[in-house]
Amino acid sequence: MRTRRTLFLKYIFIFQLSLCFALPSSVFGQNAMQRLDDKILINLSEHRTPEKTGFFMFLSKHNDVVNIGVPVGLLAGGIITNDKEMRQNALYVASASAVNVLATLFLKKVIKRPRPFNGLVKINAVYQPSHYSFPSGHTSTAFTTATALSHAYPKWYVIAPAYLWAGSVSFSRLYLGVHYPTDVAAGALLGTGTAFSMGFIRPNK
Repeated sequence: MRTRRTLFLKYIFIFQLSLCFALPSSVFGQNAMQRLDDKILINLSEHRTPEKTGFFMFLSKHNDVVNIGVPVGLLAGGIITNDKEMRQNALYVASASAVNVLATLFLKKVIKRPRPFNGLVKINAVYQPSHYSFPSGHTSTAFTTATALSHAYPKWYVIAPAYLWAGSVSFSRLYLGVHYPTDVAAGALLGTGTAFSMGFIRPNK
């Protein structure tokens, strides 16, 4: 019980920290953090190449394939090999992802931060997705999956590619001009916090 309460409190802290990232921009407008956000995105937009743009578009488009494929693959493997622990890990990853999606959508609706291409400084985006900007949903889902999978299988050959994928997806959102750096930072915190908070679903070893 104490462990669950500790994880819940950690998740609340991550939630509050995420809000702190957005409030300066949403309440005070064009402050130093917002100017830094804009400067980074402008710099990235001025140095795009067709090859890099195509690569990062591929990562962004296939983020959900990985996030869905990981728990589905674990479940299938657990059924085929009759591995109860693997099936439990599939439930853990899927549950963390579901909670993260709800938390991300809630924050977007509450904070309502405009996308960079709709901001006071118009950022040249590769494409213009709908919905609000804060936090980055691609980032939060990628980090939820990476963290949950790394906790389920704490081996370097799982952790390294998992976080490499999550980090690359996160950077792709900046490169494409559809999220601010603070959106991505908050998404990474939120996704990681969600995976931690759902750790009680993991099988006991």
